[in-house]
Amino acid sequence: MTSIQAATYPIHFDENAYQELNKFIKNKNYSSIFILVDDNTLEHCYPRFIQFVESTKPIEVIQINPGEVYKNIETCVGVWNVMTELGADRQSLLVALGGGVITDLGGFVAATFKRGIDFINVPTTLLSMVDASIGGKTGVDLGVLKNQVGVFANPQMILIDPEYLHTVTPREIRSGTAEVIKYGMTHDVKLFNQIKDNNQLNIIDLIHRSVAIKNEVVLEDPKEKNIRKVLNWGHTIGHGVESYFMDNPQKENLTHGEAIAVGMVCETYISSKVLNFPTHKLEEARQAITAIYGKIPLLETDFEAIVDLMKHDKKNVEGEINFVLLNDYENFEINCKVSKEIIKESLAFYADFVLS
Repeated sequence: MTSIQAATYPIHFDENAYQELNKFIKNKNYSSIFILVDDNTLEHCYPRFIQFVESTKPIEVIQINPGEVYKNIETCVGVWNVMTELGADRQSLLVALGGGVITDLGGFVAATFKRGIDFINVPTTLLSMVDASIGGKTGVDLGVLKNQVGVFANPQMILIDPEYLHTVTPREIRSGTAEVIKYGMTHDVKLFNQIKDNNQLNIIDLIHRSVAIKNEVVLEDPKEKNIRKVLNWGHTIGHGVESYFMDNPQKENLTHGEAIAVGMVCETYISSKVLNFPTHKLEEARQAITAIYGKIPLLETDFEAIVDLMKHDKKNVEGEINFVLLNDYENFEINCKVSKEIIKESLAFYADFVLS
């Protein structure tokens, strides 16, 4: 696959990516290299990665626990301490080898350690390949509130090797597919139709097209002042649902993509109410998304807490919840104000019942 040039860094694909990595490491002459992994990527991805790396400099592996619940400042403190103990300096390199938690947290650790060291993202899940590792957003959660602490910081490069997808579960593939659906609904409906119809589905092509779309948006608006907000399609409600299920011991934790799937159905409903998104396409989207993700159990008694969590969304201004909504596929509007009543209606539409 052809490499893609972001604002300050390249995105390389396949085994060619490792050749580019080795040339880069040799030219930069880092003092040491640290590879951040979790338990899963240490076992399943690190052996493949390390066999391609050529360096005479010391390489240290730092291992953290897997999962969103560990994407917090306490984990960062642990990584900073280990790096300090192992003699990391401002000429060290951090390689984040893993899914969205690893690339988000690893980028934040690198961007803040000694006021900033270089880092490289090597995403190993579909979600991180098509979304999380790209665009310079780094950060961690604050309690159950998603990505509340972080900085914009670009990696030196991104390596996307689809072979790592053989190490993840079908559930994780579905989770990443939600972000591809997002790009399809907002920018290229052919992506959405391919997934909906499961017609000649080529995961490699889906990855490359998704990366290209995200990169185009980020180049236009790197700090999310305007058009980049479209990348939050489905995430305003989705993050509220994800946080609520994480914080509720009576609910089973959702993957990011499962929560975003709920958000996309709900926000398509809101689009139909606020912007007259076509009704037949609303039903098409609901059926297509539900066919992939099933129906997440939502009760009317859940709605108030979900809406309360949505108030912490970073697009909001002065307490008003701001949405990205669709006039139609590939035709969106940002900064849309929506009433609490319509938000609850959308959750009821998803759950397929009428509000009492």
